[in-house]
Amino acid sequence: MSTRLDALPYRHVLTLPTMPSAVRTARETAEQALAEWGINPRHPTVGPALLVLSELVTNSVRHAAALSPQVTVIYAASEDCLAFAVHDRHPYQPALYGAITDTGAGGLATVMELTLGLGGTAVVRGDADGKGKSIWITLPL
Repeated sequence: MSTRLDALPYRHVLTLPTMPSAVRTARETAEQALAEWGINPRHPTVGPALLVLSELVTNSVRHAAALSPQVTVIYAASEDCLAFAVHDRHPYQPALYGAITDTGAGGLATVMELTLGLGGTAVVRGDADGKGKSIWITLPL
């Protein structure tokens, strides 16, 4: 999938404190944005996409909060594509594709299994200063 994310017509950015309540707020915001953008909540991609988003925000809350007081979620979409990123200021960049081959059954493995199962892509993009990263997920609609 080679969608240019800057070409997606719908965008929303949400920054929250890196606290457990961020997970629910990020998910509810996604549901609201998708509805405003006319994306059917019953589309087979939407449920798994919301779970993927919840897992990524949960990972930031669990593992990055000590170094990252905020987590930012970027939502984007078009008629045939849904994308989102979860950004924090922790320098660790997980090996996304390694998560599905490791023996663990953690949240990142779930993220990757769902993303790949839907024909999507996942990428980690480090901040220019090396002190943070975004995990981008792109899914076909």
